[in-house]
Order: sequence, then structure tokens, then C-alpha cells
Amino acid sequence: MITKQPLAEAMPVKRYQASIKAWCMDVLLWSYSFLVLYKLGYQSWWLDLRHVDFFWSEPLYSLLVGGLVASVLSYTKASVGKACYGLIAFDEGRSLFRTASVRLGLLFLLLTFIAGLQISQVSMREFFSDSGLAGAQRIFTALLNPNFAIFEDALFAAVETVYMAFIATALAIPVAFVLAFFAARNLMKNSALSFAIYAVLRFLMNLTRSIEPLVWAIIFSVWVGIGPFSGMLALFLHSVASLTKLYSEQIEAIQDGPVEAMTATGAHPIQVIWYGVVPQVVLPYLSYTIYRWDINVRMATVIGLVGGGGIGTMLMQYQGLARWNDVGMLVIVIAAIVWLMDYASAKIRAHLK
Repeated sequence: MITKQPLAEAMPVKRYQASIKAWCMDVLLWSYSFLVLYKLGYQSWWLDLRHVDFFWSEPLYSLLVGGLVASVLSYTKASVGKACYGLIAFDEGRSLFRTASVRLGLLFLLLTFIAGLQISQVSMREFFSDSGLAGAQRIFTALLNPNFAIFEDALFAAVETVYMAFIATALAIPVAFVLAFFAARNLMKNSALSFAIYAVLRFLMNLTRSIEPLVWAIIFSVWVGIGPFSGMLALFLHSVASLTKLYSEQIEAIQDGPVEAMTATGAHPIQVIWYGVVPQVVLPYLSYTIYRWDINVRMATVIGLVGGGGIGTMLMQYQGLARWNDVGMLVIVIAAIVWLMDYASAKIRAHLK
């Protein structure tokens, strides 16, 4: 029995657009494959080159070869792009792993995995070498014998880390709460101006969220100096972007009935939002907020490594001095704080359901 695919009886225009997208996908996949095989398979393994140089002509030639192969496969059922865009009907009685497009897709994944092992320089020989095991034994021996003399300093630094994460989350909540309504597509689609605001805000939030808090901490440590303030600003900015996304997606998933009913009675837009939207999202908002605070506590430890203050800064200092017994004490305190925060946030989210 042959299943009907969504595009099997589609309009010619939509089918043509899907065919173009499928061809482009095949071109990228085959170009990528030929480039990986040439750089890793031929230059690294066959020629045994220690340092492989990169030239921009190589991906251009790969695109040319990929385009030729994709053009040939576009007339067959071995096209991965056509399979992904629903242009190939699969037999329900036949295993998917016996189809050419699925096998090629798995081959691409296998090639990517092998390339990742090579680029990551994974070496089990070095991992289990005598010098490596001796170094690991030396470090873990020191870590498992913590220096309790710095416990008080570590505890105060951990408290600083927790409060830094708390302030960043607390300040981000009202900002994200307001911005979420302007970033929700279902509330901003009524006019060209509102949709433009939605598009610009979404772009800015995605851009801000794409930059890791570690990078923001480096920027703010140069701006306001090394310390917990720069770390708090980094967490605050990233939290605003992340919570705005989560909040707005929750708004887009609300039921339209209450909103339409209030709009039909002539209610003010603010009244519609406050009484028609907010009651539907308040509980998920609380869950997202607690989860974000949990994330910020973990992040606060990491951004301290680049001058964001808190226990992460102590960890960086002692690690740089190779004081592994002190590092062991800090690791214990960090693990305890993270475990307590995870336990508390899980309990709070469970009671909110």
C-alpha cells in the first residue's frame, strides 16, 4: 500500500517550490560530504598531512560537484531533500531503512560523526596513557582532599553567586513580562506597525539570546569592571531575552475564545490582555521563572571564570595557581549549592502544577 504524502496532490506552484527547496538541500548535503571527504579522507588520512590548509576555492568546487549530483538524484528516489519535503511516497509495507534516501541520510550522519571525531581529536590512546592517568590521579587526589580552611570564604562567595542570580532574575521578570506581549505574534498581527514591532523585537531577542552569558560577562567586565555587577548584568540581559521568548510562546498558545469574547464586548486592549490573556499564562510564567533562576545560579558559577564575580572568580584564581585542594573545596560548595537549588526549584514547580 502506498501512502499519500502531503504534497502528492498539491498545487503545481507549491510542488515546484518544494522541489526547489529539496534540490537546494541535496546540494548542501552533497557539497558538505565531498568537502569532508576531500579534507579529512584524502588530505588528512590518505596524504597524512599534519596541518591541512583551507582555501575558499574548495567549497566552491564542492558546491559545483554537489549541484551536479543533486541534479541527477532529483530524478530518482535517492534524493534526501525530496524525502524530507514529502515529494516521495513510501511503501508502508517496506522498512524505511531499505529506501535509498533514508540510507543516504544515515550515511551523511555517519560521515558527520566520523568528521567530528577527527576534528575533536578524540584519542583513547592519550586518554589511557600512563602520563595521562598519572596526572588524573594527582588531580583527583587533591580534589578529594579539600582544604577546609577556605570554607568560610567559599561560602560567602557562594552566597554572592546565589544573590547575583536572584537579582538578575528578579529584574528580568518585569521587563520580559512587558516585552512578551509585543513579541507574541497573535497579539501583534492586526496592523503593519504592530507586526513590524513584533519582527524587530523578535530579532533583537534572538540576537541577544544567541550570545552566551559568558560573552556578555566579558563585555560587561570591561564596561563596569570585574565583579558581581558585571555578572549580574550578563545574566539579566540573557534572562530577559530567554524569558521573553518563553513568555511570548506561551501567549501564542492561549485559547482565543476569551480574547475574542472580550474584544466583541468593546473592552480596551489593556483590559483584554489583563483579563483574557494573563490568567491563562500566569502559572506557566511562574514555572518558567523558577526554572530560569535555577539556570542563572548555574550560569553565575561559570561567568565568574571571566570576571563575573562570585565563587567562579575564586575557582579561576585557585585553578590558575594549581591549588587543587582549594579547588576541591570550591567544587564541593558549588555542587551543594546547585543540588539544593535544583531540589528547591523542583519542589516549587511540582506545587505549581
